[in-house]
Amino acid sequence: MRAGLSSILPSRSAALLTTPFFHRPLVLKPFCPRNPSSLPLPRHHSRHLAGFPAMAAAYRPDEARVPPVLPPPPPPVSKFKIALCQLSVTADKERNIAHAKKAIEEAAGKGAELVLLPEIWNSPYSNDSFPVYAEDIEAGGDAAPSYSMLSEVARRLQITIVGGSIPERCCDRLYNTCCVFGKDGSLKGKHRKIHLFDIDIPGKITFKESKTLTAGQHPTIVDTDVGRIGIGICYDIRFQELAMLYAARGAHLICYPGAFNMTTGPLHWELLQRARAADNQLFVATCSPARDSSAGYIAWGHSTLVGPFGEIIATTEHEEAIIVEDIDYSQIELRRSNLPLGKQRRGDLYQLVDVQRLSSH
Repeated sequence: MRAGLSSILPSRSAALLTTPFFHRPLVLKPFCPRNPSSLPLPRHHSRHLAGFPAMAAAYRPDEARVPPVLPPPPPPVSKFKIALCQLSVTADKERNIAHAKKAIEEAAGKGAELVLLPEIWNSPYSNDSFPVYAEDIEAGGDAAPSYSMLSEVARRLQITIVGGSIPERCCDRLYNTCCVFGKDGSLKGKHRKIHLFDIDIPGKITFKESKTLTAGQHPTIVDTDVGRIGIGICYDIRFQELAMLYAARGAHLICYPGAFNMTTGPLHWELLQRARAADNQLFVATCSPARDSSAGYIAWGHSTLVGPFGEIIATTEHEEAIIVEDIDYSQIELRRSNLPLGKQRRGDLYQLVDVQRLSSH
């Protein structure tokens, strides 16, 4: 994360952004004028082109994001191939690591410059398994074999890897953590799942990640060789504020490794991906484990790439699969010109406050 943020903000700001904040991560603040009657109201003639700029200025769209939006930087590449590796996961950690390595190599062989892995790909998804399979990422080496493999493969194949997620042990806490590696094998960013998966749908599914895991304390956006990428993990996708924040920080793409289940998957998985992409007019990529009907937690699968118009570019079913597909960043500018939402927001009525960026000013 430090590497990505250093190019977004001044050095002092970047330092602050890498420090966890223990107050509200995001604030949606309604605008309450002292004198509501002073606000300009739309008139019939505002529909005409001549009146639009003045009306738009009165609505103060630039103030709908606090601090103001950072435009996406020119990406290092305008078009590239991404791979979504939907992997089967077993109780054998060594097998899982070797299996993921083989899938990454296959994806790179098909031309992928960015590879995305699933959530919790080195371990069964269960509270009993998280402590057993957790790795000390800070220590590295033998204490973090999954992490070490991803770093080595990224360097050897000269690709960017968004490493799904693995259980991470740090001191006496456990996290659900995604590591992002650059072409040189270096750690570009580390995202700890912000929103823990605590749900109870009677007769369907009950799961409490908070029984074993600790929530992360900051959003993660990373500048890579394939563009500026925001990271979320599974349940993070349900919180549109995080995606809005990433868009306001200039993300081209949001990656969500995730393992939706057989209850919420059919209803919400595709819906949420398309909503995050369409609302923010950027690319969204997700990657799930393959479905194992004998597992304690059964994943929905259906890893997907969504474009900035909310269109499904590529997807799969629930079996193991490697999707390799093009991302064309010119589509972001095209869709934002088709639907200029950034110029039409009502900063006079609502605001999204990026607490960390605001605190760093």
